[in-house]
Amino acid sequence: MKLITAIIKPFKLEEVKSALQEIGIEGMTVTEVKGFGRQKGHTEIYRGSEYTVDFLPKVKLEIVTGDDTSTKAIDAIIKAAKTGKIGDGKIFVTPVEDSIRIRTEERGEAAI
Repeated sequence: MKLITAIIKPFKLEEVKSALQEIGIEGMTVTEVKGFGRQKGHTEIYRGSEYTVDFLPKVKLEIVTGDDTSTKAIDAIIKAAKTGKIGDGKIFVTPVEDSIRIRTEERGEAAI
């Protein structure tokens, strides 16, 4: 199994969610986060004073998939989240040793 962690622009969340549902992925965890990479934020003027906004709003998706569906999920995220502009985000893939559904005590891929 793989844990796919994707950091994307907030307005792309619905498109990514739809793309994942189309390939049969139903469960995910979504967190609103802030961060920066090469973008390094931007400056804004508020009440006449200029200040730097270092951390930009992003959305973090966490999805656990089987090894066979992880590539399809990654491709779907890239296709749905890509704008071609700086700040589109990142995807990280991590191996998952085990998963357990608390209610039924199912383990492994059956639990996801």
